[in-house]
Amino acid sequence: MSVVIVGGHDRMVCQYKKICKEFKCKAKVFTQMSANLSSQIGSPDLIILFTNTVSHKMVRCAVAEAEKCNADIVRCHTSSGNALNEILEKACS
Repeated sequence: MSVVIVGGHDRMVCQYKKICKEFKCKAKVFTQMSANLSSQIGSPDLIILFTNTVSHKMVRCAVAEAEKCNADIVRCHTSSGNALNEILEKACS
């Protein structure tokens, strides 16, 4: 399963990837808006939006890409490791 995480904290990127690896998911993490974000997202199975730490522009970009590739979107207000664990437990089961 491929996962794209949009938002979150810069210092948590390694932990986000580690948690995804434990669930046997390939992960891309975007904490900052880049110029070509829409082309970098690709076509994942799941897009996770950490809404507390993400700009509206990044959310709109991620939602547009999810609609293009029929990816599931999960919105979570907190950007903690525990929140990511819960999301992946539900998604992978």
